[in-house]
Amino acid sequence: MTTDDGGLPPLPRTWRPLGPRIAAATFGVVLIGAFAWLWLQFDDETRAKVNNLEKVTVILIVLLGLLLLNGLARSRVVARADGLTVVNGYRTRRLAWSEVGTVRFPQGAPWPHLQRGEDDRISLLGIHASDGPRAATAIRELRALVAAHQP
Repeated sequence: MTTDDGGLPPLPRTWRPLGPRIAAATFGVVLIGAFAWLWLQFDDETRAKVNNLEKVTVILIVLLGLLLLNGLARSRVVARADGLTVVNGYRTRRLAWSEVGTVRFPQGAPWPHLQRGEDDRISLLGIHASDGPRAATAIRELRALVAAHQP
């Protein structure tokens, strides 16, 4: 979605990866379903042998898996008038436009990154190569916004 004023998208603009979000939701359902199905397949005698510590351990493992999948699904890049917000998993970085640097998307890379100097890169997990044309559009829009906000 772009506007007629130089091809810049309207702000605020949020980019989220579609493929990884679908994968996270699918694997979350599979994870819960697999453990529930396994528990239901046990006979009463086997269920009675499982102590509370073992039950809590399995529940914590499932919750950890869901937490990791949620971190993947919540990744995003948000452009606002005052700068860029990059959410990668559970880490959020807010950058003023002057701090953004160059948007790079090397051939074969799973996601782009912001090059902010010789050794300073920030991955942009909110734009994922597996999204194909959506990713290409996101990169064009983001590069146009970065260029428009550079001095």
